Amino acid sequence: MNNKLMLMIPGPTPVPEQVLLAMAKHPMGHRSSEFSQIIAEVTKGLQWLHQTQNDILILAASGTGAMEAGIINFLSPGDRVLVGCNGKFGDRWAEVCEAYSLTVERVTAEWGKPLDPEQFRKRLKADSDRQIKAVIVTHSETSTGVLNDLETINRHVKAHGALIMVDAVTSLGAVHLPTDEWGLDVVASGSQKGYMIPPGLGFVAVSVKAWEAYSNAKLPRFYLDLGKYRKAAAKDSHPFTPPVNLFFALQAALRMMQTEGLESVFARHQRQMNATRAAAKALSLPLFAADAAASPAITAIAPTGVDPEQIRSVVKRRFDIAMAGGQDHLKGKIFRIGHLGFVSDRDILTAIGALEATLQELGYENFTPGAGIAAAAKALVL
Repeated sequence: MNNKLMLMIPGPTPVPEQVLLAMAKHPMGHRSSEFSQIIAEVTKGLQWLHQTQNDILILAASGTGAMEAGIINFLSPGDRVLVGCNGKFGDRWAEVCEAYSLTVERVTAEWGKPLDPEQFRKRLKADSDRQIKAVIVTHSETSTGVLNDLETINRHVKAHGALIMVDAVTSLGAVHLPTDEWGLDVVASGSQKGYMIPPGLGFVAVSVKAWEAYSNAKLPRFYLDLGKYRKAAAKDSHPFTPPVNLFFALQAALRMMQTEGLESVFARHQRQMNATRAAAKALSLPLFAADAAASPAITAIAPTGVDPEQIRSVVKRRFDIAMAGGQDHLKGKIFRIGHLGFVSDRDILTAIGALEATLQELGYENFTPGAGIAAAAKALVL
């Protein structure tokens, strides 16, 4: 059956019907007073979601564009940066820094393992002359399903005095992330994740301390110059031509989230993560990340005795459900089930049922049929 595709990947995520309908409206002038009112509303909504009173800037970009903007606006060529690398996206931010001639030092962990906050503490304590200007951390490492201990790492950064820059692309809207309470300086995210809208918008939250660094930063920038966005945002405007209809979508999605309530949004993601992981265990499918470091956005599974790419292929062909594969050296070794954004408990049960049927078709015998559904259903009511 056509047009029944179900996205169970970490992005793009499912889009609610009322968000799609909002996007279908005729565009309006991006310099009109009506559009300024929308910018004002979504800016307040974004501050609510980020738990901040500071600037939230909206770019026509992906999460990578938002992170690049977050890096280049507050640093100068040759500046030392400490980057946490325990997956594809942590590695990407190190590469972005190197592309802009920053001096990069990596704090690494094996893919599937969380970053060790103690390594950050030691590196920062050893930097007695405060040469490290920024620390870059991926909160939810999408490639592996690991949630890094940002709160503890941030305490060590605060004791040092460097800027803390956060990739919150798959944690914003899924995990408690109190930007102001923790004193986070730069927080970047993308629209196709927890925001429940299609790809195309990037978001950067900026602290007062980061703006102080901006005034002395010397990396080249033009379209991604956040100063331009800040100046325009003060007038409920945008420095360039924005994707107007995505702002309609953002307005609708933020209203939905505010109606649900922030704590309820977080609880839903946690519940669905628990259900997915319980199902995997009941099906004797090894989880790639430990329970203590699991991301509420996505669950990575490393099956033995059955090919993860065959699992994804059959689930897609038979049930029209998209699950994500492994990236880089994990390709063909893991598959990932997304539970991020507009995902319901029913979607989790549907995906687990499809997974069970697929395992049976592939001849995987190391489970009792129905065990995954039963485990997920139990977790969803706890």
